Amino acid sequence: MAHSRRNVTTLLDALTAYDRVVEVGIGRRTDVAAALAERGVSVTATDVHDRDVPDGVRFARDDIVAPEPSVYADADAIYARNLPPELHRPTLEVARAVDAEFLFTTLGGDQPTIPVERRTIETGTLYVARAMDS
Repeated sequence: MAHSRRNVTTLLDALTAYDRVVEVGIGRRTDVAAALAERGVSVTATDVHDRDVPDGVRFARDDIVAPEPSVYADADAIYARNLPPELHRPTLEVARAVDAEFLFTTLGGDQPTIPVERRTIETGTLYVARAMDS
């Protein structure tokens, strides 16, 4: 549990630099979105299933593989936690389309399938892909 809290703190430090963010695949882990909203960041959370989200977080049911562009249109950054490799490129394509940075973590030993900058965090790596990267 302590590792999880430290990871959340590291993610918050990175994500509070943005005014508007979209979390891809929020699932039942709403702590980062809630903390960002409490810090004044405009947060939209997405998932392929309907999800309850904290106060101050907007929810949109969306599939990043067949995205609704309006969900991401105003984002400064798109982020995801434990993003599976098959969703790296589709999420990057959405980030490029809206000129947003893309930050994500992977599960376990999964490596990114796209060009990234690596930032070491307490329990792993935060990957950052900029919209202009190929």
